Amino acid sequence: MSYQPPYTITPRILQQVADIVELLTRWEVADGNAMSPQLRRNHRIRTIQASLAIENNSLSVEQVTAVLEGKRVLGLPREIQEVRNAFAAYEQLPHWQAHITADLLAAHALLMAGLVDDAGCFRYGGVGIYNQQQLVHMAPPASRVDALMADLLAWLASAVVHPLIASCVFHYEFEFIHPFADGNGRMGRLWQTLILSQWQPVLAYLPVESVIRLRQAAYYQALADSTPFIEFMLQALHDAMTDVSLKTSGKVSGKMLVLIRENSQMTIPELALAIGVTERSIERNLQKLQQEKRLRRVGSAKGGYWEVID
Repeated sequence: MSYQPPYTITPRILQQVADIVELLTRWEVADGNAMSPQLRRNHRIRTIQASLAIENNSLSVEQVTAVLEGKRVLGLPREIQEVRNAFAAYEQLPHWQAHITADLLAAHALLMAGLVDDAGCFRYGGVGIYNQQQLVHMAPPASRVDALMADLLAWLASAVVHPLIASCVFHYEFEFIHPFADGNGRMGRLWQTLILSQWQPVLAYLPVESVIRLRQAAYYQALADSTPFIEFMLQALHDAMTDVSLKTSGKVSGKMLVLIRENSQMTIPELALAIGVTERSIERNLQKLQQEKRLRRVGSAKGGYWEVID
C-alpha cells in the first residue's frame, strides 16, 4: 500500500482553493499575471528577504537588493552568503522536478553552500523545530529520513489532489520529517514554491514568504497539525495574491497609496522596489499626490511618516 500523508480536506480548504483559482482566473483575464522582468525580480527579492528573516537573517529589503547588485553591504558574512545562495536557488526552480530526490538534494546544496558542512545531504543526527529557543517539534530519527522522504516524494509524484493542497501537504510533511541538519524551513518554503510553479508558472514569483513573515507565530503554531497548516498556508497564498493584485493594478500613484496605507513609513527606495519603477518616478508621483491633497507628510523627511487623505 502506497504512503498517504494524514490530513483532512475541510470545507474551508475547499473554499480557499476555489478562491485562489478565481484570483488566478482574474489574473489571466486581466493579463495581470504577465509580470514585467523588473517586477518579477522585485517579488523575488521580497521572497528571499522574508524567508531568510524568518530564520533570523537581519538584512533589510534594501540590503538584500544591494547584495544582489554586487554592492558592498555592511552585514554579517553568513547573512550575505545566505542571500546569494537563496537567490541562486530560486533562479534554478525551472530546472528542478519537485518529486526527484536528486533535485531536492541539489537545491539544499545550493541553498546552504558555505553555511553547513553537509549541504546537499540528509542529516545524520537528531534535530528539532525551535521557535525562539522553544522546542516545537522533535523530528523522527535520522535512520528513518531516507525512507520517509522516499515515501513523501513518491506520494507527491502521483498525488490525486489539487496542486494547491498537495504543495501545503508536502510543506507540512517536509517540516515534520526535517530531513536536513539545517535549512529545513527555507527549503520547505522553496519546495512549495516549486510545486506551485509547476502548476502555474506565475506562482514562482509570488512573495508568500512576506505574508508568512508577518504571521510567523501563527506559522509555527500551525505546524503542530497538518490540516490547520494547510488552511494557514492557503490563506497566506490567497493574501499574497491579493496583495500583488492591488500593487500591480492601476497607475503608479494608486499603487503607492495602497502600499502607504499598509505601511506609512515606506521609503522612496522601498516604494520603487515594490512597484517596479525608478525612484525618480516615485518622487514625481509623491509630489503630484501632495499637490492633489491626496497625501501629506507628517514630521521630518527621515523621522516622519506618510498620511493618506481620504
